[in-house]
Amino acid sequence: MREWDELPARIRTPEVKTYYDILKKKEWELKLKRLFDVMLSSLLLVFLFIPMCVIAVMIAADSPGGVFFRQIRITEYGRKFKIHKFRTMSKDAGGSQVTVAGDMRVTKIGKTLRKYRLDELPQLIDVLFGDMSFVGTRPEVPRYVKEYKPEMMATLLMKAGITSRASILYKDEEKLLDGAEDTDSVYINEILPAKMKYNLEAVRNFSLFDDLKTMIMTVIAVVK
Repeated sequence: MREWDELPARIRTPEVKTYYDILKKKEWELKLKRLFDVMLSSLLLVFLFIPMCVIAVMIAADSPGGVFFRQIRITEYGRKFKIHKFRTMSKDAGGSQVTVAGDMRVTKIGKTLRKYRLDELPQLIDVLFGDMSFVGTRPEVPRYVKEYKPEMMATLLMKAGITSRASILYKDEEKLLDGAEDTDSVYINEILPAKMKYNLEAVRNFSLFDDLKTMIMTVIAVVK
């Protein structure tokens, strides 16, 4: 972990200090977490190489546009990076940065990829490169991070993750936004604060054992 005085000013607040002190005492676990991320992501990228190639071909055949979706997200210490995901929307899809149930921008193959979270497989690249972890707060776009309350900034003490307890509990987030006149407003004012309660709890109680439980719960949630 960085030293407290080296953190960005927006993160270096009294609300975040409590979480920082807790994680500082678990630096060895954080190092093991990174080692685990590197080993598992490397193994999965090799094992899933052919299935990912098949998915890429299906995306290309389904609709015009690139195979990957790249977008700027925020990770550890407020650092920006471009996330890797399989493209699930039509080319040059505009509108809100969150999706709703029955979103017309989602392609035919994209619906299946989203249902089983297969669109997130390329994020194994982000884990290997150190931009993400297997478990952690989902990386938000800069627009939403600007809306973070002071305590929410504590989630940026750790790398963004592919999955989390909040992701599991809000896996049907699109349905919650269905029918909203202003999806961005509903997400920022209602859904984001609710998810952050679980994200902050995860930071406060971080342990490798808890990460493993979250990964198992994710697999069960996807299968169901």
